[in-house]
Amino acid sequence: MDINISSFGLWFNNQLHHYDEKRYWKMREYVVSPQCNNRFKKYWYLYMLKKSDAFNNASMGTDINSGARFSTPPHLPHGLNGIIISKYALIGKNCKIYHQVTVATKKIDGEFVSAKIGDNCTLGAKCTILGGVTIGNNVKIGANAVVTHDLPDNCSAGGVPASILNEENSDYERSEE
Repeated sequence: MDINISSFGLWFNNQLHHYDEKRYWKMREYVVSPQCNNRFKKYWYLYMLKKSDAFNNASMGTDINSGARFSTPPHLPHGLNGIIISKYALIGKNCKIYHQVTVATKKIDGEFVSAKIGDNCTLGAKCTILGGVTIGNNVKIGANAVVTHDLPDNCSAGGVPASILNEENSDYERSEE
């Protein structure tokens, strides 16, 4: 059985071509926007997104659900290496998401809820955000942290489960245990 290396190279380059970052986010924005009137274009973009997501999942272990909402495309310093974002997640502007981050969904009273992440947040490597928590603006979450409760604006959190390490606003009172 002969394997044609040149045809494999063309196929692989074609697959890589499907992940053009700017085109991906443009298609994603068009599919989720309520203003799109062209049904054929919407379904074509949805098909291309699913194809791109399937390729990314198979090659890099990434699953960014098409129902996740992004205010602006996030900054991914290490690419799409193992990032999992659930369907109902809301992610704000200028977020930096490192590798192996998980934003999970929780079922509460028969309804699925996911995290709401504010603007200018940094999610460290391998951090996990579980369920319907709200993360404020300008929050930094450390590597391997597991967030199970809400975090206020302008703070840093880390640990398992995540606790507030420092904060810049003085009107929030930390509960001492």
